Amino acid sequence: MKIICEKDKILKALNSVTKAVANKTTMPILEGILIQTNDNEIKFTTYDLEIGIEYIMDAQVEVQGTTVVNAIMFSEIIRKLPDTEINITLNENNLLVIECEGSLYKLATMNPEEFPELPKINIENSIQIEQNTLKSMIRKTIFAVSIEENRPIFTGCLFQTIGSKLNVVAVDGFRLAWNSAVLNNPTTQFNAVIPGKTLNEVNKIILDSFEPITIGVSKNQALFEMDKCKIVTRLLDGEFLNYSNVIPENWETRVRVGRNNLQDCFERISLISSSSTEKEKKYPVKIQIDIGKVTISCTNQTGDAKEELYVSTEGKNLEAGFNPKYFLDALKVIEDEEIYVDFGTSISPCIIRPIDNEEYTYMILPIRLKE
Repeated sequence: MKIICEKDKILKALNSVTKAVANKTTMPILEGILIQTNDNEIKFTTYDLEIGIEYIMDAQVEVQGTTVVNAIMFSEIIRKLPDTEINITLNENNLLVIECEGSLYKLATMNPEEFPELPKINIENSIQIEQNTLKSMIRKTIFAVSIEENRPIFTGCLFQTIGSKLNVVAVDGFRLAWNSAVLNNPTTQFNAVIPGKTLNEVNKIILDSFEPITIGVSKNQALFEMDKCKIVTRLLDGEFLNYSNVIPENWETRVRVGRNNLQDCFERISLISSSSTEKEKKYPVKIQIDIGKVTISCTNQTGDAKEELYVSTEGKNLEAGFNPKYFLDALKVIEDEEIYVDFGTSISPCIIRPIDNEEYTYMILPIRLKE
């Protein structure tokens, strides 16, 4: 194998595929990156048995070949080389030789035949969506996936198609995030729960652009495919929450408020709420709604805090307790300037939604306040 390539091109490829390198494994081959040449292309592949990534780049290939090298070591060496042409050669001793200006590195390689094949997916349903739309949908939901492994189905996001709409939903038992987008073409209906870990990596790879990405699903695998890059992942098994049945349709109390103003209040109040040596959920933030005013307060061993906002209100006065982090997570991803915050009773869920945008809903369960 003998390859000549530009540093910026190979680094872009490596930045994408190293996201699927196994961190802790008893199989050293999974810590490697499979390098294969085909005419004047190089294909890089990584696979940790849950998520696999392939990236194809153009290069000057003088001698064809295949090898596996430690992914982190290889990518870090490339990253620190000068910004110029890099020569990569597999020598007769099966060492990968990397040369660039005055730099020379030789890395041990592994047998490429031991590298596991990525699953071959028999696509049953697929959709195409702009990368920036998918990026936004992941960002607006991923923070609400569960980190508790006792309910694995909630450690992923539900991807659901209905007609020409794609819904992405995340829930962790205390909150729910739902985002919807209209697809250019109608599709057959499907439900697939994609691991949060995969979506985090997909979000780092896809571009904030109008370039398309295709999402294909089979019975137990999903495929994200875009120009030059392919991501394969397993799907999560189990019954996802019937989210449409748990989001309240009616409200008893409604607040119309500027998102930035409310976010600033919660960020300041969280300084007290989260400073306790005990878990913050034992010291919820109290929200009190009166006519034309919202009072947000917190009292714990550290001290007291109170914020008042003069806002537009409708309905009954109300007092309820919430985890302020859950409010902040939602407020940080909503782009609209004004939002509705709807309440039922002091023990029923709170709903946050933009005023002029029906494509996003966020639900938070309250915490009982101590008398």
